[in-house]
Amino acid sequence: MSYANAADAYRRTQVQSGTPLELVVMLYDGALRFLAQAQEAVARRDIRSRRAALDKTLAIVGHLQITLDPDRGGVVAAELERLYRYISERLLDCAAHNDLAALQEAARLLTSLREAWHTIATGPPPDATPASAPAEARP
Repeated sequence: MSYANAADAYRRTQVQSGTPLELVVMLYDGALRFLAQAQEAVARRDIRSRRAALDKTLAIVGHLQITLDPDRGGVVAAELERLYRYISERLLDCAAHNDLAALQEAARLLTSLREAWHTIATGPPPDATPASAPAEARP
């Protein structure tokens, strides 16, 4: 088995066994990986590679956007929708004008969002009361 095949098999296992929150973090990881590829392509003036990397990033951001649940997410979902739309616009700016600053801004925003989701995914379950909470707050 080649390294690429082994890496694909490992990624498939991660996706199949991951929690929904872990899958969101993986989507952000993928978007950031493709953004890095787009940045490298911009630096090399490689239009074809830039387009391919931006297409993949836009697909991931689009997936994150369409899976928002405004009924359950309320204001948070609305703000994420707004951010995803803005990130998509910045990625399209890069595609149209080879704008490295637009890519860097999108990467900063996606990195911040990824860190927040990672914190949520690795934290205690939402209904768990931390041991450091006052005794009257514990069940």
